[in-house]
Amino acid sequence: MARTRLYRHGVLEAEGFPVADVSDHVSDPSCAIWFDLCTPSAADLAVISEELGLHELAVEDVLHDRQRPKLDVYDSHLFLTVYGERLDADSGRLTSTEINIFVTRNALVTVRENDSFDIGEVVRRWDSSRDLAKHGVSFLLHGLLDVVVDGHFQVIQALDDQIEQLEDQLFDEELGGREMQRRSFAMRKNLVQFRRAVLPMREVVNSLIRRDLHVVEPAMAPYYQDVYDHVLRVTEWTDSLRDLVGNIRETYLTQQGFRLNNIMKKLTGWAAIIAIPTMITGFYGQNVPYPGAEQPIGFWTSSIVIVVASVGLFLAFRKRDWL
Repeated sequence: MARTRLYRHGVLEAEGFPVADVSDHVSDPSCAIWFDLCTPSAADLAVISEELGLHELAVEDVLHDRQRPKLDVYDSHLFLTVYGERLDADSGRLTSTEINIFVTRNALVTVRENDSFDIGEVVRRWDSSRDLAKHGVSFLLHGLLDVVVDGHFQVIQALDDQIEQLEDQLFDEELGGREMQRRSFAMRKNLVQFRRAVLPMREVVNSLIRRDLHVVEPAMAPYYQDVYDHVLRVTEWTDSLRDLVGNIRETYLTQQGFRLNNIMKKLTGWAAIIAIPTMITGFYGQNVPYPGAEQPIGFWTSSIVIVVASVGLFLAFRKRDWL
């Protein structure tokens, strides 16, 4: 079901009316209209396109999923693609919702690929800033982008908390190596996916602020600048976390190499200790005459040499922390 709103002279006049009634108000310069479509069909988009004069390439982009976040400028309208991000706290899975936006002189159209994005939060944001509603479409677009960017902040904060937990467990020997690798790989995958949606937002918001587009009214420019600053913070935060996850993986691999070297050092030490009695007993096992052969002194001599050499090597290795 489509959600609709009508502002006249900055005052909310109607909401929940049929999309077919939009044509009655779209030509009135004192009106600002918003309507939202969730998973519309091609026929629905064709009706909207004809009503608002939307470009066929923009409509085609709506029908094809996974567009890059962008801002396209056409003669009669603007077309934006942004992504609402949500991180599931239980599974740790990052979910992206594509939001396509058509911006005309006095109408804002949002098209969502599914209902994962909370459009009700956008409406509440508008209601909490009613004094800005007099700025029309510029006000509506700012509220939408502000909610999207705030969602990005929540996701990056949650990812930061998860990475801090992973750092604390980095030197915990009880955490298995496979589990550590799985979690670090999942975090890096989420960060790459998240960065793909966040990084182009700098260009999108920066382009909206340009004066030659005449989209943002001068009074709304500081609010858009605030959104742009938030986008920059999220982008820089994402890059720093991606580098941090890479450092965690490298530290873990280095730690694994150190543990392996320590194990090999201990095994080599024990092998050297075992080699001494093996060599001595092998020497006395020769089938040729040698000093002390077939005499008690030979047995005691070899036994004493084995014990002294083995204990001497053991103490020498323990002193060097090889055992």
